[in-house]
Amino acid sequence: MRLLLNVVWLVLQGWVLALAYALAGVLACLLVVTIPFGIAAFRLAFFVLWPFGRTTVRAPGAGAPSVLGNLLWFLLAGWWLALLHVVAGIGFCLTIVGIPFGVASFKLAAVGLFPLGKRVVPAVPPRGWRHAGGTVVHGGARETALVR
Repeated sequence: MRLLLNVVWLVLQGWVLALAYALAGVLACLLVVTIPFGIAAFRLAFFVLWPFGRTTVRAPGAGAPSVLGNLLWFLLAGWWLALLHVVAGIGFCLTIVGIPFGVASFKLAAVGLFPLGKRVVPAVPPRGWRHAGGTVVHGGARETALVR
């Protein structure tokens, strides 16, 4: 299912957003001081190409420099990239079939606003999804059993 969602995403919106992030990355890499912004933009460009099945988490050790960097990113590029996501998300949510893509676009808008101090990692489905057709029964504090 993720493959189908990613292919439809790529055809409808992913390539446009990836180009926008790549453009922001190229512009950020023109100055040596803003290279970290360029790296973050390229990382997000690959993320928006194929977002289903991946998510972002806070990077360990990201502190005050990433907060300051995120503020600068927001002022220079983040707001217009997030605006692209919001406009696309609203367009997707106009149809029932497009709602999952709209929700994904809104989530990516938040990531596009403040990308520094985050890593892209594979999303792990909840434990109950791994055992289709089963019921998860919670025992004690340390026990979880699968009942078929």
